[in-house]
Amino acid sequence: MVCCTHDNKFTGVLSLLIQDCVPKLVSKVTWYSIGASKRAIMAGGAPTVGKMAVRNMPTGRQLWFPLALVTSLFFLWGFAYGLLDVLNKHFQEVLNLSKMKSTGLQVAYFGAYIVFPPLVGQPIVRRFGYKVSIITGLMLYVVGALCFWPCAQYETFPGFVAATFVIACGISNLEVAANTYVTVLGSAKTATFRLNLSQSFNGLGSFIGPLIASKFFFSAEHSGDLDSVKFIYLGIACGVFVVAVLFVFATLPEVSDDDMEQESDLPTKPLLKQPHFLGGVLVQWLYVGAQVTVATFFINLANEDGIKSDSKASQLLSYSLILFTVGRFFSTFLLKFLQPRYILGVYAILCTTLCALSAGVKGLGGTVCVMVLFFFMSCMYPTIFTLALQDLGGNTKRAGTFVVMGVGGGAIFPPIQGAIADKASTKISQIVPTVGFAYLIFYAFMLAKGPTPPPSDDVEAKRHHQPEGEPNYK
Repeated sequence: MVCCTHDNKFTGVLSLLIQDCVPKLVSKVTWYSIGASKRAIMAGGAPTVGKMAVRNMPTGRQLWFPLALVTSLFFLWGFAYGLLDVLNKHFQEVLNLSKMKSTGLQVAYFGAYIVFPPLVGQPIVRRFGYKVSIITGLMLYVVGALCFWPCAQYETFPGFVAATFVIACGISNLEVAANTYVTVLGSAKTATFRLNLSQSFNGLGSFIGPLIASKFFFSAEHSGDLDSVKFIYLGIACGVFVVAVLFVFATLPEVSDDDMEQESDLPTKPLLKQPHFLGGVLVQWLYVGAQVTVATFFINLANEDGIKSDSKASQLLSYSLILFTVGRFFSTFLLKFLQPRYILGVYAILCTTLCALSAGVKGLGGTVCVMVLFFFMSCMYPTIFTLALQDLGGNTKRAGTFVVMGVGGGAIFPPIQGAIADKASTKISQIVPTVGFAYLIFYAFMLAKGPTPPPSDDVEAKRHHQPEGEPNYK
């Protein structure tokens, strides 16, 4: 009864804060002039999300702390994803699983992105804001990681699948909040740059995960058991819990749907009438499916190419993820000079070619093709995300949920490729991700939007004469 009383008090305080603060935030919206009519649009830059600024949104150095804190989340789910691909091979050996059955981890992980964001993630972020959504995701991450201990103790693969699903529910919730939050946290002109920069730390986590796993999962002492899995995931649970505590006490600026609608210079259209958004959701499905299968069967492919040691193959996967991380920082630099859709299109052509070559080239050359492929996959997810959300105004949060659901493609491709790999070979099964990469070429050059033209001089003049401190409600 005492616990219930405390819960009721907490719920009442939370409700009061939300009812009191959100209306105040919405009311403090004002026009600002960006002087775009006095400058030519640069070749690079981000897809625009809006042309206005929320009055109480921090600027300049004040953005550094919330941006850095949210960026830490990208590292956390990158680390979890990096471990997943190595666990796949480790479970094949320890639990005597087929390639197709071992993909149950990928189905659980990426399947969570299909069901959790629309049913739970979107309502949380829209009703309670980014901070509550992030803390919820982190606590689910902790619970799932702790569940790995009893699963390893009893060597139950269905238990690992269930625990992976719980972790993925938390991570999908983090992605719903963090990807969209980084996009709207600051100037719209640098949205793609910020998201690629934050996603670079996702690549760093993806690299460190397999590196640690190669040292512990495949070591002579633990190659035949799951003891190392217990302690690694226990450490993960403790680390994620510390981050959750930091978010509890941190002050994060909130941006509501009303803020986003009033920020936008363009009228908010229904999402079904936005071809770049609809195509973006589909292309995210296909891209993530392709990326996941490439990483999932990397060790198996390396084995077929003559690298028989799983430990060495896992190390090569880590090196590939180093290339992924370097590629993301490099593409972030390119975004200063080139339009995101052009970078995406050229990289898609190279990925399609390299993936097809990995299926046909024999020996170490096939593995090298896949390693280089990681470099060019690097910028695709964040670039697709911001291109799909361009000019959506008040629909930005809701649209972000559907684009994050595109990660569910990672639950579809691995079983298909696993079935082909079991029947034929891993190299032949590389045709599956090749198809996914090919569609990216069409989206980049045919459906993705270029930079929004600057407003006319008349619009700029009206903005300059907008009374200071007075909201302009459309």
